[in-house]
Amino acid sequence: MMKRVDEKNRKRLQRKKRVRKNISGTSAKPRMSVFRSNKYLSVQVIDDIAGKTLSSASTLEAELKGTKNTVEGGEKLGKVIGERLKAAKISTVVFDRNGYKYHGVVKAIADGARSVGIEL
Repeated sequence: MMKRVDEKNRKRLQRKKRVRKNISGTSAKPRMSVFRSNKYLSVQVIDDIAGKTLSSASTLEAELKGTKNTVEGGEKLGKVIGERLKAAKISTVVFDRNGYKYHGVVKAIADGARSVGIEL
């Protein structure tokens, strides 16, 4: 069982490296990076040139307490990060799925941000 998990993670990291070669965040169009664990979700909006995190949201925060690692939880998280980006006057981001396949929770996060008006 452990070998299967290691193989799955190795493939995700290969996808991550392949995708990150081609995308980068700037102050005008930062990178929105998604991370998911078995229990929690988190999103960071990063300016790679300055090396700074502009905004972040996680299901560990009080505002999203009780949100699970599900499609509904991903959509809530996407809406929260979208609102924070609007408050920071950022309307366009580059979506970094961090090696995860674009379906399920990762897609729900992107759709949640789009529903608030953020362009991905």
